[in-house]
Amino acid sequence: MEIQRPRYMNQLIDKIDNGRVKIITGIRRCGKSYLLFELFKKYLLSTGVQREQIIELALDEIRYMKYRDPLTLDEYIRQQIDSASIKYYIFIDEIQFVEEVENPYIKNSENKITFVDVVLGLMKIPNADIYITGSNSKMLSSDVLTQFRDRGDEIRVHPFSFSEFYSCYDNDKRFALDEYCLYGGMPMAVKLKGHKEKSEYLKNVFTNTYIRDVIERNSIVKESAILDDLLDIISSSIGSLSNPTKLANTFLSERGIKISQYTVNSYLEYFIDAFLIEKVRRFDVKGRKYISSPYKYYFNDIGLRNARLNFRQNEMSHIMENVIYNELRIRGLNVDVGMVGYNYKKENGKNARKNLEIDFIINLGSNRYYIQSALNVDSVEKREQETASLKRTGDSFKKIVIVKDNIIPKHDEEGILYIGIEQFLLDEKVIEM
Repeated sequence: MEIQRPRYMNQLIDKIDNGRVKIITGIRRCGKSYLLFELFKKYLLSTGVQREQIIELALDEIRYMKYRDPLTLDEYIRQQIDSASIKYYIFIDEIQFVEEVENPYIKNSENKITFVDVVLGLMKIPNADIYITGSNSKMLSSDVLTQFRDRGDEIRVHPFSFSEFYSCYDNDKRFALDEYCLYGGMPMAVKLKGHKEKSEYLKNVFTNTYIRDVIERNSIVKESAILDDLLDIISSSIGSLSNPTKLANTFLSERGIKISQYTVNSYLEYFIDAFLIEKVRRFDVKGRKYISSPYKYYFNDIGLRNARLNFRQNEMSHIMENVIYNELRIRGLNVDVGMVGYNYKKENGKNARKNLEIDFIINLGSNRYYIQSALNVDSVEKREQETASLKRTGDSFKKIVIVKDNIIPKHDEEGILYIGIEQFLLDEKVIEM
């Protein structure tokens, strides 16, 4: 079954011939190449574009390795554009493989030629429309964006959302969510059958693609074992507040390894750079400011996280929180984790202060949404525990509790909306009830 991925297709279609380079980013193996070389290409052909008008290069393939040299790449593409009266659509896959080379035209120049120079040059061709993909967030660093001079549009592609997964799930739909929470939404994992095939694929792609990319890209040799250990720790603590200092202390206490917080921070940035994980900042609702530390870390695909731990730590509360976070990001929303502080008196009469957590805060224009993930709110005590932070925000913005079970969406007497996670994942409009 061909999954159309309309969220990303609509973005690409809206940006055709807009004079800007379209930059398709996301973790490797999430479907970027298929989106561009199959789905989008098929769309262009359906509108009358001829195959000869589409120039395609996949730089992660051996046959295209010589085009990783930016000068060779530029020359090749220009040779394919043999008419000024025809529109050409240039597809370059995994452009981060383009190497930096010395500028042969300027002796002793410190400025090397990069893929950005190639793209900027090609953008000057009036009948060229350029699309590139990359699996490295450095493509969109402030330096690169400055060089593009605000002439690039990012289309961020994620592994399958639950609704995409659900649309092609051919087993009993009652088990779709459980399987998604176990194996995630990597397209190839979705296609495979049975635990053995899915788990082996996810473990292999984690080790042989993602970790190898991080090690090679950042020239890590001696400390690759520490990199592995850090991944294990992060995998075991998704949704927990942490920071490089705390993680460095964990290495010392649990593994007897002394490692600096700066090294830990660098390795975390490597994982973020490869789109493996995302770091989420903490926002003080009452203080109306960001807290510099600690943070929360989530995996971009829950199946990869589970595979990293050999499918041994399946705590549904943490997995559910990660799945909700990913869905919010798939919808293009900016997500913070929240904190609400309040003062109270102890039994001995002394003043004290307590901080309560809000799982997610979404700011959308002038609107704000507070979202709490909870396995259940079956008892009064549990409901009070899960909603205490929401009730103390001191504002009237939308407050939502997402529970694991299928329930009829309802508001309580204080206006808090309760919905089941499956309905939340399948219906983007349900939070507007």
